[in-house]
Amino acid sequence: MDVSAYLEGVPEARRPALTRLRELCLTELPDFEERLAYGMPVYVRQGAAEGEIAWASQKQYISFYLMRTDVREAFADRLAAHDMGKACLRFRHPDRIDFPLLRDLLQATAKAPPGPIC
Repeated sequence: MDVSAYLEGVPEARRPALTRLRELCLTELPDFEERLAYGMPVYVRQGAAEGEIAWASQKQYISFYLMRTDVREAFADRLAAHDMGKACLRFRHPDRIDFPLLRDLLQATAKAPPGPIC
């Protein structure tokens, strides 16, 4: 299975938002490889073993995983307004995804040198 097949399997109502999220990741993470891992799309920096960004369609929400601790800390003020676990940003409504924030997080991840992930 690849990410295109993954998208075909998500609920129809979420597909446009997830497709947009995928396109954003591919645009903003040009030096990353798109893979499937743990049943979800993951973006891995060239030469790295682990992904720094991932996303998934969960039962109750869309998840955006930001595994870079340094990027999360740099955006703590903007992330505080959202439903967030340790590394998982949750969007319960596809039409309320904060794409400008996600773009900024992706850009910061891409610009950061390889570093610690959770």
